[in-house]
Amino acid sequence: MNYRHSFHAGNSADVVKHSLLIALVRALQQKEGALTLIDTHAGCGLYDLHGDQAQRTGESTQGVLRAFADTNPLLDDYRAAVQAVNVEGEQRLYPGSPRFLAQLLRPQDVLILNEKHPEDAYALRGVMRDTQAAVHERDAYELWLAMVPTRTSRGVVVVDPPYEQTDERARITATLAAAHRKWAHGVTVIWYPLKERPTHAQWKHKLRRLGIPKFLTVEHWLYDSDQPGIYNGAGLFIVNPPYAFTQALPPLLEALRAALAPEGHRGELTADWLSD
Repeated sequence: MNYRHSFHAGNSADVVKHSLLIALVRALQQKEGALTLIDTHAGCGLYDLHGDQAQRTGESTQGVLRAFADTNPLLDDYRAAVQAVNVEGEQRLYPGSPRFLAQLLRPQDVLILNEKHPEDAYALRGVMRDTQAAVHERDAYELWLAMVPTRTSRGVVVVDPPYEQTDERARITATLAAAHRKWAHGVTVIWYPLKERPTHAQWKHKLRRLGIPKFLTVEHWLYDSDQPGIYNGAGLFIVNPPYAFTQALPPLLEALRAALAPEGHRGELTADWLSD
């Protein structure tokens, strides 16, 4: 599956991913200690929902526009973060994870971004020029290992690849295992698309065998039954999520499920521990 950010900006997966990222970082920021936030596949950082690539899929109508039409106050933080990059009343621009993370930074926090594609990296530098973010143009998995343990005592690594390569899941699994050996207490967030349950179950089995103690999986299945051969949803693996985050998660997930359920479907958005 090729999942380039620019074609899918503001879709249902983005709404869930970015809502949870906001909640996760804010839970960690309940402690004063500095955080290092690392995005290994940062993309362009900002997307035009009226642009050719986004218009070609039209997925934002089932994502960010649904979130803005909803009235649940649990989505207020997400809506405010999107609105912050737009003129009042518009939802034309959609912030990628780098812009969401930049909005969350405190003076003591650090933001490190990486994007391997040269054109996207160039665009990312322009989009982030008003921030203190460091932008790298390296292999994502090499950077992931090189940056942990973080210089600050706490940190978050966000891994959000386009799944262009057939070995993407294998590289994630191997790098996560190596990174965890170096940085067992670190927080890692791995985004993934959902297409077929059996294939995904095989990957979860391999990840379970890594023996990582605190390994949460959040899965958003859009339809009440799998739709063959198409995108069926997305999820997040979260290593070492803070207690404050997991305690507040159930009502947020229900709010997101209700806002994003396709017409005629209830959908499913759940969080479970991945353990033996």
